[in-house]
Amino acid sequence: MLSKALSAGLMGIEATIVDIEVDIIKGLPGFTIVGLPDSTIRESRERIRSAIENSGYEFPPFNFIVNLAPAGFRKEGANYDLPVAMCILQATGQCSLPCNPLPMVGELSLDGSVKPVKGVISMAIALYKNGYRSIVVPHHNRHEAAAIENLTVYPVKSITETIDVIGNRVEPFKGTHQHHCHNTTIPDFSDVQGQENAKRGLEIAAAGHHNIILYGAPGSGKTMLAKRITSILPPLSREQSIETTMIHSAGGKLAHGQGLITMPPFRSPHHTSSDISLVGGGRNPSVGEISLAHNGVLFLDEFIELNSNVIQALRQPLEDSEITVSRAAGTCTFPADFMLVAASNPCRCGYLFDEEVPCTCPPHIIRNYFKKISGPILDRIDIEILVNRVPCRELIHPTPREQVTDMRERIQKAREKQGARFSKSKTRYNSRMTHDEIKLFCPLSTETEDILSQAVKILNLTARSFFKIIKVARTIADLEECPDITKAHILEALSYKNLQRSYDL
Repeated sequence: MLSKALSAGLMGIEATIVDIEVDIIKGLPGFTIVGLPDSTIRESRERIRSAIENSGYEFPPFNFIVNLAPAGFRKEGANYDLPVAMCILQATGQCSLPCNPLPMVGELSLDGSVKPVKGVISMAIALYKNGYRSIVVPHHNRHEAAAIENLTVYPVKSITETIDVIGNRVEPFKGTHQHHCHNTTIPDFSDVQGQENAKRGLEIAAAGHHNIILYGAPGSGKTMLAKRITSILPPLSREQSIETTMIHSAGGKLAHGQGLITMPPFRSPHHTSSDISLVGGGRNPSVGEISLAHNGVLFLDEFIELNSNVIQALRQPLEDSEITVSRAAGTCTFPADFMLVAASNPCRCGYLFDEEVPCTCPPHIIRNYFKKISGPILDRIDIEILVNRVPCRELIHPTPREQVTDMRERIQKAREKQGARFSKSKTRYNSRMTHDEIKLFCPLSTETEDILSQAVKILNLTARSFFKIIKVARTIADLEECPDITKAHILEALSYKNLQRSYDL
């Protein structure tokens, strides 16, 4: 007897609907799976057999053949275990599947329980787009699937519960409405003493989604400042939440039972990480750290200590906000619209720009150390901040500090201005403005143009850096609720583009 079911498979972060067919053919007892399965799917034969028998059903000694269609789509993962098991039970007359296929995904344990799988939200979206309004998912993935509106979700813990769902003996899961709120456990700037210049730069970066590098002596607070930037970032929109959750789900980074990711992610890979772990890859293309930081922050501590291949791998995503990974198994394009926050010592000893401790590095060592950040990479960084050490007296007798809620409110208003400004385009932030949008939204007075032209000659700025200064000035004006870019805004933006000149001097 031929039995059919429906499931879905991942390729990158996108899902494809997969038809599952199980038939019993003449011949010696066997269990064959066709349709470009990977080793995980081929090994599922023993899992499925044990799961069925330990659930109280029979696995008769027949010759089963399982077809996963489309045959040209490479299948990987254990999410086909549950639908294949249900097809076998129907083919052997132990249960009856509905005429209209009920999509299902899930990995089986040997005792017949259903374990969570990756990419459930992507599968739910693909099924919904193709007209399906119900899905059976593992219990741990219920919140993830329920994030898709108008999709009926049936969470199951075992094969027995799945049969109850098919027999309409189980109520669907009702997901709870998730409110956007800030996590109070995230460290914020209330812990930071001094560093007003650095906090100002981080506020501008957060408001306009600008890339920023913090450099200075060891112990000056670069890492502490960078780790607090998520406390002032606005929550994600629903579209961004779904997009971010898809990426984290496909990468297996969602916690069991977690629903939509509502706050910007913060990724901080170690400086010894490889370029593949950063951009993604492997035998089959998978997401890397820069995609996991999509709609959030990618923090690279000890930036100059990173392998040069890793630093150069940032070129495409910093420019295009996406990364294309090509492997023998296929080519995938992953979103990578992140805000880069880098931190580094300026030289090997770390005291090149320190006002108290003299630098002990020879000139050629300093030059070679700085050359690790190539010109094209530095060009793609909007804001460069020197972080000086806080005087001991200020640590002992701290001055009153600004409330984080005030910073967050200014950033939220600046983001709302950008949302209104770019409502008719795909642009979201000032840092992503096109040349036409710069001409439209960033008009400069004659005096401001003259100042900027002189700065380009003195600082030897490239065209990319020229436009980045205008974008940063636009964000500064938004923070001050000023409709036009003034001379003061341009001068402040220029003050954040001086790392190369500091080394030249």
